[in-house]
Amino acid sequence: MPSQDNLYARVSDFDAMEAELKATRQYLHAHPELSFEEAETALFVAEKLEGWGWDVTRNVGGHGVVARLSAGTGSKGIAIRADMDALPILEETGFAYASKAPGKMHACGHDGHTTVLLGAAEYLSRTRRFNGTVTLIFQPAEEAGKPSGAQKMIADGLFERFPFDAIFGLHNHPGAPEGTLLLRSGPMMASSDTVNITIKGKGGHASRPHLTIDPVVVACNLVVALQTVVSRNVDPTQTAVVTVGTIHAGEAVNVIPEYARMALSVRSFEPKVRDLLQERITRLAQSVAEGFGATIEINYERGYPVVVNSEAETAFARTVAEELVGSDRVSTCHLIPGSEDFAYFLEHKPGSFLRLGNGVDSAILHSPKYDFADGSLTTGAAMWARLAERYLQDTGA
Repeated sequence: MPSQDNLYARVSDFDAMEAELKATRQYLHAHPELSFEEAETALFVAEKLEGWGWDVTRNVGGHGVVARLSAGTGSKGIAIRADMDALPILEETGFAYASKAPGKMHACGHDGHTTVLLGAAEYLSRTRRFNGTVTLIFQPAEEAGKPSGAQKMIADGLFERFPFDAIFGLHNHPGAPEGTLLLRSGPMMASSDTVNITIKGKGGHASRPHLTIDPVVVACNLVVALQTVVSRNVDPTQTAVVTVGTIHAGEAVNVIPEYARMALSVRSFEPKVRDLLQERITRLAQSVAEGFGATIEINYERGYPVVVNSEAETAFARTVAEELVGSDRVSTCHLIPGSEDFAYFLEHKPGSFLRLGNGVDSAILHSPKYDFADGSLTTGAAMWARLAERYLQDTGA
């Protein structure tokens, strides 16, 4: 009888394809496409999958690619998702494989996410040591906001057309050593809401402010007041962020403008806190404006939900990760105030979102100097392959 370690994928099983994975990742890095523009990336992915014998469906929710492979007679199914889109950032890495599209860059590592899932796909198609169905989801437009690629794929019948029992995904994690894995049960990544506020005052000459209602003064007071929402309204054991990202008002130094416009980014990890933030920000903005005699319009738009990993699937993924790389290279992920549209999948299906170490000295995400760590490619591919094999293991053997 072979040992259990030899029954399932190991990182060493991917050593022979390390150069190929690196070449794939660097090719994708050099040819980035923005959200809803991933036509060539989707074509590249689909053709590889078809060449390995996967049943491929293109154009799901836009440029989404869904691939399925079955083995044995098992009825159980697992889905694994990778995102494909890039960001509108001018790259400053200086690498030979740097972006060939000026102003577009894989600054969030989606080139690596796509590559590790392709590596797992090639391995699974060759070995087929599982009993059931593996569904691979190559998703467009994760960076888009609303509507995102996840929402569009769900609206296009993802769950009905390609049924599965649980779904998993990952994101690289700058600051963690290459090849390490981080997991967290329950809330892990924040919801992301956007608030656009328009303050209407009464414009006039800068020398006669008493004849005006200055929206700039209202906006400045509101910025200060908003800093109390988290510090004085949210339970100190909870986590939330309220950031005023933009303020725009006026064009001339000698004119008090009619309008001031502000935009806020609001993040939290619990539904009750999310509701509280909306209520307090709305009431505070209205009362501050009223106190100065101004009027206000508030557009409060809820964005990506909280990423909430289900307990059983996260515990399972942790077991697989520890088998793969050892418990000393698996850790509990801290709460991440960034957001991720994988949350929409988790609202429908149990599953877990993992983090893959991108290097202690990695540039931060969305930086023009960021690059996905090729040293993590084999670990990521092996994790997905082993996870699928273990989830769909032949319990009758």
